[in-house]
Amino acid sequence: MAAKNLQEILEESGNTVELLRNSQLGAYIYPVVPAEFSNWRREMKAWRDSAVLFDQSHHMVNLFIKGPDALRMLSDTGINSVANFPVNMAKQFVPVTPAGNVIGDGILFHEGEDEYVYVGRAPGANWLLFQAETGGYKVDVVHDDRSPSRPYGKAVSRKYWRLQIQGPNAWPVIEKVNGGPVEQLRFFRMATMKVDGTTVRTLRHGMAGAPGLELWGPYEDYERIRNAILEAGAEFGMLPVGSRAYAANTLESGWIPSPLPSIYTGEELRAYREWLAPNSYEATNAIAGSFVSDNVEDYYTNPFQLGYGSFIKYDHDFIGRSALEKIDPSTQQKKVTFAWNGEDMGKVVASIFDTESDGYQFFDVPIANYGSTSMDSIIDADGKVVGKSMFSGYSPNERRALSLGFVDHDIEIGQELRLIWGEPDGGTRKLTVEPHEQYAVRVVVSPVPYSTVVRTSYAPGGWRAANA
Repeated sequence: MAAKNLQEILEESGNTVELLRNSQLGAYIYPVVPAEFSNWRREMKAWRDSAVLFDQSHHMVNLFIKGPDALRMLSDTGINSVANFPVNMAKQFVPVTPAGNVIGDGILFHEGEDEYVYVGRAPGANWLLFQAETGGYKVDVVHDDRSPSRPYGKAVSRKYWRLQIQGPNAWPVIEKVNGGPVEQLRFFRMATMKVDGTTVRTLRHGMAGAPGLELWGPYEDYERIRNAILEAGAEFGMLPVGSRAYAANTLESGWIPSPLPSIYTGEELRAYREWLAPNSYEATNAIAGSFVSDNVEDYYTNPFQLGYGSFIKYDHDFIGRSALEKIDPSTQQKKVTFAWNGEDMGKVVASIFDTESDGYQFFDVPIANYGSTSMDSIIDADGKVVGKSMFSGYSPNERRALSLGFVDHDIEIGQELRLIWGEPDGGTRKLTVEPHEQYAVRVVVSPVPYSTVVRTSYAPGGWRAANA
């Protein structure tokens, strides 16, 4: 009999790590949006040099939460404070398990009185859905799932379209689209503007390190709004960004998008695992990389490792609070960027032309991840694991291979370490892996975000800022 939920899948497998490391899920897909409009290198350079239009309409879950207990549910489930969370403000929302480990994260929009929208990957949305259904809260929730990875020509529709205007020329584009000046609100504050005669909602954002806006509205206006923005942006060098380049912007801005949901162990989470469907993200998730442990908890992360320590506020009770209160932040691993050595990368890339051996694990560009969750070992000169790399790729703006991850608290910026690229024993059975050899790539521990312009442009005090 087929397993009915995640808990049954784990019990049948007998080894959670083996299950996830050999997942047959295949490559993670950013759906619907074309891979490239010009080419990914040109599109990535445009968010540094001119302006771009990011299309976020399809790859994230929208969770519409409404009701008198909506704020209480969010307060109970997030490390973030909601003591100051008025309408027209957004937060990067982070839920953790009772053990204090991260489940996922996303952006939480306060759109109206007792009305919120969570936008992000499935783990955070699933956790909130579970709480809404089982926690006794007076809330109504509408689940608008991400678009299918492979629509195969079938019609795709969402509740919202969601676009971002970013880059150094973003504001001139925004004001031309609006037909007049637009106030530059504080980071993560919401307002409205006009696009082609239609009032749309806006969020002050800055993924490319310069002032920009995220815009959204009813999906039926999608094509008209998108075309109007691109037409207005043409004179400012605006380019539409395809899904191939979009996925790589985080290498420069510093967000780690896909930590393993820390929900596979713990009796207190059994009910949640029994609630999760056998085809859920958590049940089909694929772990990739050189780090291997028999204990799935070694793949879990806490908020400090992901750079979310400043989000934790003990002004409210929340799931995982007692566990986090016992942690000394000064002893925790810290988030960094790893800048990969160019000579070593030349060998990795050139190995696909080696006719005498299997070569090294393929390093795709601009994103080199080959699982939903990546975990590569970072070692010191003595071979000791002192950190982990979690999201890898190439930036044409920096002319470097980069990855995001974390290292022990005593590792200094500028220190050279080694990243073990590829999986042991020729690789796992994942569909994204062919037989290969491992290679120890030299990496320099670098700031996060790696881009100087991003570090100096983001809101003071946030994890992206130079003074964080």
